[in-house]
Amino acid sequence: MALVIENAQNTAEVRAQERMTQLENWLPITGSRKAKWWYSAFHNHTAMVGAGVLSLPIAMARMGWGPGVVVLILSWLITLFTLWQMVEMHEMVPGKRFDRYHELGQHVFGEKLGLYIVVPQQLMVQVGTCIAYMITGGHSMKKVHDTLCTNCPAFRSSWWIVIFAAFNFLLCHLPNFNSISTVSFSACVMSILYSTIAWAASLGRGVQPGVSYAIKANSPADATFNFFTSLGDIAFAYAGHSVALEIQATIPSTPEKPSKGPMWKGVIWAYIGVFFCYFPVALLGYYVFGNSVADNVLVGLEHPRWLIVVANIFVVIHVVGGYQVYAMAVFDILETFLVVKLKFPPSSLLRFVTRTLFVVLTMMVAIVIPFFSSLLGFLGGFAFAPASYFLPCVMWLKVYKPKPFSLSWTVNWACIVLGVLLMTLSPIGALRNIILSAKDYKFFS
Repeated sequence: MALVIENAQNTAEVRAQERMTQLENWLPITGSRKAKWWYSAFHNHTAMVGAGVLSLPIAMARMGWGPGVVVLILSWLITLFTLWQMVEMHEMVPGKRFDRYHELGQHVFGEKLGLYIVVPQQLMVQVGTCIAYMITGGHSMKKVHDTLCTNCPAFRSSWWIVIFAAFNFLLCHLPNFNSISTVSFSACVMSILYSTIAWAASLGRGVQPGVSYAIKANSPADATFNFFTSLGDIAFAYAGHSVALEIQATIPSTPEKPSKGPMWKGVIWAYIGVFFCYFPVALLGYYVFGNSVADNVLVGLEHPRWLIVVANIFVVIHVVGGYQVYAMAVFDILETFLVVKLKFPPSSLLRFVTRTLFVVLTMMVAIVIPFFSSLLGFLGGFAFAPASYFLPCVMWLKVYKPKPFSLSWTVNWACIVLGVLLMTLSPIGALRNIILSAKDYKFFS
C-alpha cells in the first residue's frame, strides 16, 4: 500500500513538473533561449537608454559642473556594478536559473517576502516606463507633424498617443522576448542616432552668447529641491535592471558555458553605448546652453527643421522598441499569474486579451494624466533607485556574506547608503514640482 501511494506521489510530481515545463516554454521570457551575446547588448541598451537622455543637460544645469559630473559618473559605475551582481547571481545555485527578478528575490528573502519586495518595485518601473514612453512617443509624433506642417490644423496630443499605441498594439502580440529582437535592435540604433544628433547639433551651434553656468534656481531652497529632482532624473536614466535577468533568461546555458559569459559581454557593450549617449549629451548640452538649456535639449536647437524632424522620428522608433522590452516582462508576470493562480489555460486568446488590455490601459493613463512624467519622478524614487542602485547589493550581502569591512562589504554598503539617499531625496524634489505646477495640470489635455 505504501508503495502504491509513493508511486502515485511520484507520478503527480512528474506531471506537475511536465506542466511547469510546458508553461515555461509558453511564457514570453523563457519561451525561447536562443539569444546570442549581441542580443544582450542591444536589449540592455534599449532598456537603459530612454528619451530621458535629452533632459540630462537640464539636470546638469540644476546641479552645476562639479556635482553633476560626479553624480553622472557614480550612477554609471554603481549601476554597472549592480548589474554585474545580477548577472552573477542568475545561476548561483547549480542547476537552477533565476529567470526573473522576483525569482531571485524569492530565493534570497523567502517565497512571500521576496515577491512583496521585488514585484511592486519591478512593476512600478516597467509599467511606469511604458506609460512615460506612450507620452513621449505621442509628443514626438506631434512635434514631427507640427514642424513639417506649420499651417495644418493642430491635433491634440491625445490623438498622437492613440496612434503611437496602435503601433505597440501590433507589436505586443509577438510571442516572446527573442521575437522582438529586430524591434529592440532598431530602437538601440535609433537611441544612438538621436543622442548623437542632440550633442553634435548643440556643439555645432557653438557656446551661446552670455552663457552662464550658475545653478539654475531662484533661491537656495529652490536650488536644493531642483538638485533632488535632478537626482531622480538621472536615476530614471538607469532603469534597465528591472528586465536584466529576463534578458539573461533568453540566453542558452550549460555547465560548461553558463549564460553569464555572453550576458556580461553584452552588458559591457551596452554600457559603452550608454556612456556615449549620456555623457556627451549631458556635458555638451550644458556647455553650449548653460543654465538656459531647455528641458529637452532638442527643443533648444529649433533649426534646421529637417534635423529636428529626423531626431524626433528616431525618438519615436526608439520608444516603440523600449515599450516592447519593458512590456514583455510585464506580460510574463501577468500571464504567469493568470495561468498559475487563476487557473486559466495557456492559450493564444488569453495572450491576446491580456496584452491588448495592457496596451489600452497604458494608453488611457497617458491620455488621462498627461503630467504622468512628473508623477513618475515622485514614484520612481521609490522603485528606480532600489531596483538599480542597491537591492542587488542587499541580495549579494545576504547570499555571500562577505567579511565585514572587506572590499566587497564596503563597496556594497556604500552603494546601499547612496541608493537609499537617492530613494529618499529624489521624490521630495519631484513632489515639490508637482505641487508647484498643479495649477497648470489639466486632465485629458
